[in-house]
Amino acid sequence: MQAEIKGSTMPVLEVSLQQGEYVVTPHGELAWMTTSIQMSQSMNTGGGGGGGLMGGLKRMVGGGGLFLTRYDGPGSITFAAKVPGHIVPVDISGGHSYLVHRHGWLCGTPGITPSVGMQQSFRGGLYGGEGFVLQKLDGEGRAWIELGGEVTSYDLPPGQTVLVHPGHIGMFQATVQFSITRMRGIANMMFGGDGLHLVALTGPGRVWLQSMPVPMLAHALTPYISGGDVPDAVAGGVAGGIIGNVLRG
Repeated sequence: MQAEIKGSTMPVLEVSLQQGEYVVTPHGELAWMTTSIQMSQSMNTGGGGGGGLMGGLKRMVGGGGLFLTRYDGPGSITFAAKVPGHIVPVDISGGHSYLVHRHGWLCGTPGITPSVGMQQSFRGGLYGGEGFVLQKLDGEGRAWIELGGEVTSYDLPPGQTVLVHPGHIGMFQATVQFSITRMRGIANMMFGGDGLHLVALTGPGRVWLQSMPVPMLAHALTPYISGGDVPDAVAGGVAGGIIGNVLRG
């Protein structure tokens, strides 16, 4: 299997598969592929467990779907980023698991086991009520993660903490401890006036932060769907397309 990330602001991931090789993806999204690629759906990721109805339900809670789409080689398949940003590969093994934002897992090799890492609701609702959700990637294999906007990573030593707005969390190693904290006295319309909620990430481990979360981008464009500072046709098309991606993700 060979994989190459191409492009800059709107990257694509091109995967070349030999006979007997395949990749899985949580939402079945793809940009293009050769005619020799075979598609199927299953509850099992292959090799690493996480299958069956219970595994599918855990994926749904974590932002994925009940079924995974499988693409078998030989041939080439390409996945495209939903919004401007980056595609980041990570290698997962027994001692190296990751927690990823709910829209982040683009695809992976056999053996990746996705499940829910955290689900947190806030009074007033975050991003229209979907709450703060992380999916956890365990097992053995390689995963490709989509992060929005520019990406900044930090290697946190043991005991060092960084406070992050929930939407700007891209992913972090499972060795990093996390908790929700509320900053009282700071009104925030996205949290229904319940104060500003931040996520405390404490090392050791690496964290990847994203500058343009998909839900926040969609939220910013929502007022323009019915008209505003740009023509309705343009605003509706752009915002509608992005919001559609959010709902599918």
